[in-house]
Amino acid sequence: MLRVHFGELDLARLRMAIRPDALWETVLSFHRLREHRAATVYGEWRSLARNRLNGEARLLAPLIPSRGYFPDFLTPAEGGMGCDSGMEALRATSQTRLHTEISRLPAAARLPGWIRDLGQGERRSLDRLTAALTSYHHAAIAPYWPRLQARVEADRAVRGRALLDGGADGLLASLPPTMRWRPPVLEVDYPVDRDLELGGRGLLLQPSFFCRRTPVTLFDPDLRPVLVYPVEHAARPAPPHPPARPATAPRARPVATPRPAPAPVPGTGAAQSLSKLVGQTRSAVLQGVGGGCTTSELARRVGVSIASASQHASVLRDAGLVLTLRRGSAVLHTLTPLGAALLRGGAPAQSSIPERSTPATM
Repeated sequence: MLRVHFGELDLARLRMAIRPDALWETVLSFHRLREHRAATVYGEWRSLARNRLNGEARLLAPLIPSRGYFPDFLTPAEGGMGCDSGMEALRATSQTRLHTEISRLPAAARLPGWIRDLGQGERRSLDRLTAALTSYHHAAIAPYWPRLQARVEADRAVRGRALLDGGADGLLASLPPTMRWRPPVLEVDYPVDRDLELGGRGLLLQPSFFCRRTPVTLFDPDLRPVLVYPVEHAARPAPPHPPARPATAPRARPVATPRPAPAPVPGTGAAQSLSKLVGQTRSAVLQGVGGGCTTSELARRVGVSIASASQHASVLRDAGLVLTLRRGSAVLHTLTPLGAALLRGGAPAQSSIPERSTPATM
């Protein structure tokens, strides 16, 4: 078990990451690539990733064992800003740190020559490592990034509501069952017995698509504290694109008594175009989801019954526009990046490179 010890200052400095961390996802996905579990969640990804790889897995395997310790320098804090920023930070790793962390690997004496040279700070070996990691990321992570981002943003919506309802205590209490908040200690299921004293530095909570079962943290307690934990996965992942409908012969529709459409939701020209594409009601539902809401809240926002709101949300979820997560007895709907882009009329988000994290007082 991992016990994370909080002080008052640590609660004030509790933060939620705003996006997937490119290097944490890269390293943790490497574990998922070599296992045969969780086929429902990772099976499609494994097949696609293995077809795209070109020897990177064999090169990186000694540095990232299937279980247990891997060097902290592989997941610098700058990975939260994207792959390029993370690689720049990795290239700047000191020779002392490279040597210390590589020497902790269980098979350090039998490592390939280029990794032993890396431990001596040899520049060519460091370039080889960053090239292999970058190539692996582009092959295995980048094509899947929208789905990773959607899951992380859905998790953030759940934690954000918990924060608004109960402050930092509420946020910590809302974390998955592998973590239990017993003030002032967060108990975490962990493969070894360990204590982490935050000492006023706060903690970054990093939701992760490729983290599975138990959370993970850095080995070195002196580094900036981060706790990476698994996001909730749907039992049946939604397809990345709306499924094509089989062609059918046109048929006459019965005449039905027209029902009054819900009041149009105020918006821009993009919103008006969206209503033409998916219909006025589903356009209103998609806009009603906004930054996240329960089914009953969605029904009130749009002016339809709870059953109707649930049905429309289900259709939008199957189309890859909405994600639904369960929180206690309620469900929370959030937009996927595709759904958000559709609302913007295809325009990019206002900030393509946001700040790495936001304080818990978001």
